[in-house]
Amino acid sequence: MQNSRALLLAVLTLSTTIALAQTESPLKPFLKEDSPTIILDHVRIIDGTGSAPTEDQRIMIENGKISSIQRTPLKAVYPTGAKVLDLTGKTAIPGLVGMHEHLFYPTPNSGNGKLPLYGEMADSAPKLYLANGVTTARTAGSMEPYTDLNLKKLIDAGQVPGPKLHITGPYLEGLEGYAPQMHPLTSPDDAARTVDYWASEGVTSFKAYTDITPEELKAAIEHAHAHGLKITGHLCSVGFREAAALGIDNLEHGIVVDTEFFPAKKPGICLEDTRQDFAKNIDIESAPVQDMIKDLVSHHVAITSTLAVFEITVPNRPPLEYMGDPSWLMTADAWMYYLKIRSLIAERNSPLALIALKKEMQFERDFVKAGGLLLAGCDPTSFGGVLPGYGDQRNLELLVEAGFTPVEAIHIATQNGAVLLGEEATIGTIAQGKAADLVILDGNPSANIADIEKVETVFKDGRGYDPAKLVDSVKGLVGLR
Repeated sequence: MQNSRALLLAVLTLSTTIALAQTESPLKPFLKEDSPTIILDHVRIIDGTGSAPTEDQRIMIENGKISSIQRTPLKAVYPTGAKVLDLTGKTAIPGLVGMHEHLFYPTPNSGNGKLPLYGEMADSAPKLYLANGVTTARTAGSMEPYTDLNLKKLIDAGQVPGPKLHITGPYLEGLEGYAPQMHPLTSPDDAARTVDYWASEGVTSFKAYTDITPEELKAAIEHAHAHGLKITGHLCSVGFREAAALGIDNLEHGIVVDTEFFPAKKPGICLEDTRQDFAKNIDIESAPVQDMIKDLVSHHVAITSTLAVFEITVPNRPPLEYMGDPSWLMTADAWMYYLKIRSLIAERNSPLALIALKKEMQFERDFVKAGGLLLAGCDPTSFGGVLPGYGDQRNLELLVEAGFTPVEAIHIATQNGAVLLGEEATIGTIAQGKAADLVILDGNPSANIADIEKVETVFKDGRGYDPAKLVDSVKGLVGLR
């Protein structure tokens, strides 16, 4: 009898342990701070509005929201049960709002007759974005829309860590689709059907791609707007001013992909290899370019800066020491493929790529000066090397290199994205009543933008994530899953 009772007790204990394990949050291994009330004392705040930093502030987080912000009082009185963090010397910025992100990554060793394919990074991308301070991300084009939509549901349900995802539908690409994973549109009716279907499936924006025809783009815009959704574009066949007249909401990458100024341009046709002509012949201060900028601003068309993905086409950029040797994050094949292409670019040593990058930087400055809404994202595609999250940090550094102040760059990468998403009331700035989406940095990025890389804690809806644990969990997965 005694043995039977002991066995029954053991079984009950095991059952209880299993039940507790099953109910324990899957996010717990990645959390540093999870108290209902958290006080951040003596912290420097860069609030995302473009205002100057404020020193020695106190941020109170209650139930996932910012309940108050004030100067840290000399005599502190803390609510019962509050977790208090002394952040002397640290800086709080809003969670980054990445507006050109992807949940896929180029598979290595393409070319030589092999088709360009992209693998879905459902495990690594969300964790790397969050670890590097991206708390909200628009996917800006999908290779596997159902994977992206289901991943968003898992993140929203607290099953896996990741940013707040805004899912863009599959690429709206023309007949000559770049990758076999893309659906090639065949007509304006096809574009309309595609938009209608994916809007019904839950995507919240669309992206037109390089070979879309003007007629297909017009149909896509009209149907997206009928669903109350926005449409952006990485265009080539259609020029920026033509797209603005059709009603597009957003344009990706900037003037470096706008083909409307090239003498050989034909209506509705994407010209290949225009980068050299752009670097040699396009004058950003010329009247045609400045008129185009004014036209975009008058049509309220936003531009997304993706300087990080263009930088990798410049010989010996970015510095490998910046990249922190991502070989331990990437698969061996992905890392070797990146180094191979980087070496070929260095050997070619063309000065035109750097000229093109500088002209794009100049265009983005002039666009903002004219009153344009500039957003930011990293576009982790091309031949690899631009990693989710890390690339977003690098884009901020490149915006500063372009001539923006660090505070302006942070504003571009936070509040501006929230404005285009229509979510500026809840995210994008540090303010009372907003979601506690915050990045705690060990340093002062307003004095040294490189401190944007020194992420200590990432708060998303008041829960503080440990960047090191997020990153460690995906070692060797980039380029695989």
